[in-house]
Amino acid sequence: MAVKVEVWGPYACFTRPEAKVERVSYDVMTPSAARGILDAILWHPGMVWKIDKIHVCAPIRFTNIRRNEVSDKVSAVKAKSAMQMGNPDDLSLYVQGKVVQQRASMILRDVHYVIEAHFEMTDKAAPADNPGKYQEMMRRRLEKGQFYHQPYFGTREFPVSFAPCEKIPECPEELKGTIDLSWMLYDMDFSDPADIKPVFFRASMQDGVITVPNFEEGKGFVR
Repeated sequence: MAVKVEVWGPYACFTRPEAKVERVSYDVMTPSAARGILDAILWHPGMVWKIDKIHVCAPIRFTNIRRNEVSDKVSAVKAKSAMQMGNPDDLSLYVQGKVVQQRASMILRDVHYVIEAHFEMTDKAAPADNPGKYQEMMRRRLEKGQFYHQPYFGTREFPVSFAPCEKIPECPEELKGTIDLSWMLYDMDFSDPADIKPVFFRASMQDGVITVPNFEEGKGFVR
């Protein structure tokens, strides 16, 4: 079952993993960020989103900002312990008493995309579940602007506005033709929980459209 979701916002930051200290955004939204937006609108253990295409509907524009960031972060060990014990208190991180660092970020501004995706049923679906049920749930949530948590463009400071896509906007003139976007993060591979790895693919944009390869086919991806 396929869906088209139009998303837009004043700012976005799809951080390149090779940028170690200062945040630098990819030129466009990554498939993992697109999946995260759809999960925020509708997540269910009986289904999984697969991103097919990302339409870039606005010229690519960068801007620089400086932000205060806490040097510490919640450890994976604490997160795992909180999940096992059912106690989220250990996941709290308070600024008071922590080292606050000012860091520069190169982010995108005035972003506008259309996400084309489909979902597949998983083995956690209930016997009464079916694709039509999930399709209808997604349609209603898009029309009403409902979400489980606020979708965002890369970081929580940059919220997403969304709506069902009735018509894909025209490709900006400067994005016409073929543009090589080099290696881009596809998603995280959770097939082995003890060894979660990032997966990359060689991305290109044709007339403003990024066609995302099928991960199950196993071609064109590197870890």
